[in-house]
Amino acid sequence: MSARINPSILAADFANFERELGRIATADAAHVDVMDNHFVPNLTFGQPMVERLQQVSPIPLDLHLMIENPDHWAPQFAEMGVFSVTFHLEAATAPATIARNIRAQGARAGVALRPGTPFAAIEELLPHFDQLLIMTVEPGFGGQSFMPETMPKLKQAKDWAKRTGTDIWLQVDGGISATTIEQAAEAGADTFVAGSAVFRGEPAEEIERLRTLANAHTH
Repeated sequence: MSARINPSILAADFANFERELGRIATADAAHVDVMDNHFVPNLTFGQPMVERLQQVSPIPLDLHLMIENPDHWAPQFAEMGVFSVTFHLEAATAPATIARNIRAQGARAGVALRPGTPFAAIEELLPHFDQLLIMTVEPGFGGQSFMPETMPKLKQAKDWAKRTGTDIWLQVDGGISATTIEQAAEAGADTFVAGSAVFRGEPAEEIERLRTLANAHTH
């Protein structure tokens, strides 16, 4: 299966989102970071913005909720018709219930782990999810450096998926570029979020470059 490349629009030109989404039309999805300035010290997009992006995007929206109270908010974002909604385990009260509510709205359900959260914290709940996001930087700001110390956790997730025969996408987000994507693919990732690595050059070329590098190392 081909590696999935989901560019983060956190690195796009905020004044020209419709144009920027068009520039990444060859990607698998647009990664949208929703931050509330509480769970993380940054503020980005709210529901009206996401709703408008959903209307104009030529590719599916892959939402990453870095917010408090995802029990309440995650299903509401899913109602907008987005492709997937990922929330943080650390912010959730009832993760399995949230996943069920997201899926009930027709979206894929994802769960994210901060770098310091161990795989064991989510292992028993993973059958409820379609995607696990292993953060390879501390969530909150784009342009951070990739943290290789998160790779063992990614390998644990890949081993778990193989051992249990579970079809779950393994996503990485943070510092993903042409110099780090091979390492993440080797560790088991199949879905890659890249921001500045895509938007700082010619997006279509960078997307193809990243996909090719990842495919060469995806098991």
